[in-house]
Amino acid sequence: MTTDVAIVGVGLHPFGRFPDLTGIDMGAIAIRRALADAGVDWRDIQFGFAGSYEIDNPDAVVAFLGLTGIPFTDVYNGCATAASALTLASNTIRLGDADIGIAVGMDKHIPGAFSADPRLYACPSWYGEVGQFMTTKFFGMKINKYMHDHGISRETLAKVAAKSYRHGVNNPNAFRRKALSEEEILGSPVLNHPLTQYMFCSPDEGAAAVVVCRAEDAHRYTDTPVYLRATKVRTRRLGAFEVHSPWLPIDETPGPTVDASRAAYEAAGIGPEDVDVIQLQDTDAGAEVIHLAENGFCADGDQEALVADAELEIGGRLPVNTDGGLIANGEPIGASGLRQVHEIVLQLRGRAGDRQVPGNPKVGYTQLYGAPGTAGVSILSV
Repeated sequence: MTTDVAIVGVGLHPFGRFPDLTGIDMGAIAIRRALADAGVDWRDIQFGFAGSYEIDNPDAVVAFLGLTGIPFTDVYNGCATAASALTLASNTIRLGDADIGIAVGMDKHIPGAFSADPRLYACPSWYGEVGQFMTTKFFGMKINKYMHDHGISRETLAKVAAKSYRHGVNNPNAFRRKALSEEEILGSPVLNHPLTQYMFCSPDEGAAAVVVCRAEDAHRYTDTPVYLRATKVRTRRLGAFEVHSPWLPIDETPGPTVDASRAAYEAAGIGPEDVDVIQLQDTDAGAEVIHLAENGFCADGDQEALVADAELEIGGRLPVNTDGGLIANGEPIGASGLRQVHEIVLQLRGRAGDRQVPGNPKVGYTQLYGAPGTAGVSILSV
């Protein structure tokens, strides 16, 4: 018999640039804040999972917290790292191996795009030699095709990005806290058509942590538990057009986000119509548009009207990326997904301040997507 899981504490180190702190320092700060939120001490924690791209041993964070001998496992799964850490942490509770534990993500990226040997992503070396091994190129190609197929305008992409910057203004932990107009976004340098500079997120620095426990024990720690109904990770299938793919399939298969989303809805026993507040991977504004459909919140092409009618705003029918998403927060890879969970927990507790979704939201949703084709989805409720 499996055990239900509750989130009883969340903690965040702000996202941005912090030259005087290491990634490990920020991870420790996020953990301490999550412990304080849960009202527990480090010695109460029975296990941990930590995710990072830049830090090869994020488990070393225990040196700042206490050497208690607990099992502490490092995780890396591209931009889905945090979802993978949370999945492993929740499954540890579900299977009865422990009563309370923590998932933490931390990263500290230098400015600029990521680089790697294409062969390490199962791509041929020539793919990089001819200049194709670039994430900006892939996302530009993907949304360009999607716009052609489904009638999405470039102005819609600008509106999506402008929404994220507006939401970020009201988030004291965000990297970018300046509102930008649609005209400024469209007028910024084109990186890969149709995407401009201000339609993309930026690699940056930050950390986030989540304390999980058996649902039946949740009220021992907090009066406002949030229940983790499902968390699922999936990878690409043959025929999916994914990051760094050197070919476009003739017969397309749905991407891993679709598979992870369907699995999470089934496990949680709900559908997209039940979700009140949403966090989607918005590496760029086009990714948010595509992921709206891939996660079941609309049909392909409906995004044009949803954006025009302000349905994705905090007061709209489908509030998306209420903390500014990746576009306003940036993306420290290991921490990004747990930032999403942090925001959903605040929203479901009614503690999101100036960016609070009205109407007492009850169900929240998070989604991550990354190279070379991995997605994670979590569903939370009160």
